[in-house]
Amino acid sequence: MALLGTMIKTLMAAVCALAMLALPAGAATFSMKRGLNLDQWVTWPAEDKWGERQAILPYPEWRKFLKADDLEALKDAGFDFLRMPVDPAPFLSDRTAALRGDLFASVLDSARMINRAGLKVVVDLHLIPAGGNRKIGMSEVMDNPATFDAYVDVVRAMAKTLAREDPRLVALELMNEPIVDCDENGTSLWPDRQKQLFAAARASATRLTLVLTGGCYSNAASLAKVDPKAIADDNIIWAFHSYDPFLLTHQGATWAGDFIQYVTGLPYPLTAVPKARLDMALDTIRDRIRTEAPWARQSGLLAYLDEQVSAMDTTEKLLGVMDAPFATVDAWARANGVKPQDITLGEFGMIRKEYGNGFVMPAAYRTAYVRDMIARAEAHGFSWSVWSYGGAFGIVDAFDGEKAEPDVMDMIRSLH
Repeated sequence: MALLGTMIKTLMAAVCALAMLALPAGAATFSMKRGLNLDQWVTWPAEDKWGERQAILPYPEWRKFLKADDLEALKDAGFDFLRMPVDPAPFLSDRTAALRGDLFASVLDSARMINRAGLKVVVDLHLIPAGGNRKIGMSEVMDNPATFDAYVDVVRAMAKTLAREDPRLVALELMNEPIVDCDENGTSLWPDRQKQLFAAARASATRLTLVLTGGCYSNAASLAKVDPKAIADDNIIWAFHSYDPFLLTHQGATWAGDFIQYVTGLPYPLTAVPKARLDMALDTIRDRIRTEAPWARQSGLLAYLDEQVSAMDTTEKLLGVMDAPFATVDAWARANGVKPQDITLGEFGMIRKEYGNGFVMPAAYRTAYVRDMIARAEAHGFSWSVWSYGGAFGIVDAFDGEKAEPDVMDMIRSLH
């Protein structure tokens, strides 16, 4: 009888496994609540090094710096998932042709490493602008049809790589912050392109939860333009990002346009310091613009500074700025029957320190901002993932082996 019982149990397990494989896409379950974005790159190797196994593998690069106990510490801190940025550029580069299979396998190993630490993972295909030591980036993918087709193939292959993983533990985000449909002429290129990406991924992975977004940097207004019914699939999580107010969250960022690099020293909120102290900080910024900015841009930058400050110089105004993206997404979700648990605030955060810049954002301001954004997301029933583990926005690590101040992580632990 014992043997017969064992045979029956084995047969039932096999039947259940087959049943799971046959389930429609909408039956797969990937849920998440509180997350952290891992680092995309740490050392940023030049593209001419990508063909060297020791330079590009393991992939993503954080694997060279984080170990199992580092991930387990994130689980202990109260996170239930990690968003894992994967730069698709190496998969599109001729330099990696001989290592392509190893790259996909390494992404899979990285996802499994996160799962073994007790955390779920969103594999996030995270394009960034080209330039400097890299030839392929967001513009090349969006502007060149052949390169976009190659990107579709990467999405298809990545979905196939992840297809056999437990769909409760692994999800795939098809493109981070697409830079398209941002112009004032009202172009609408992203819906069709996202459908292409979705079709490629779904054809390779029928059970995998897919993360979709709006155009133009995944902002809330762009998500509100998406018709979710145009993609007939229930197994989707919809993402938006918010770094509002940008004036405060990106202070000193040299890569974020020709204005914000001159802005440092502003508190969060602006009312956190006496008005005289705020005025001194603003005068310092104005002097920097007059001294360092191109002459033809100075008046415009000064006017933009005044405009941004006036939009958030009271508690009520700041609340309006920060609440607006959440209200927009909430209204869109209600109008389209999207459940709050199927929406994620995929990125938010406040800069700590731009690399090479002496200004360090006080930890108290960063903690207050992250806490306030988490409260908004959770009040709406949205999951969230803060940007990021290390680097300029790091809440665990900073640069060059330094640790970030513990305040933000301590606040997140207190939620747990």
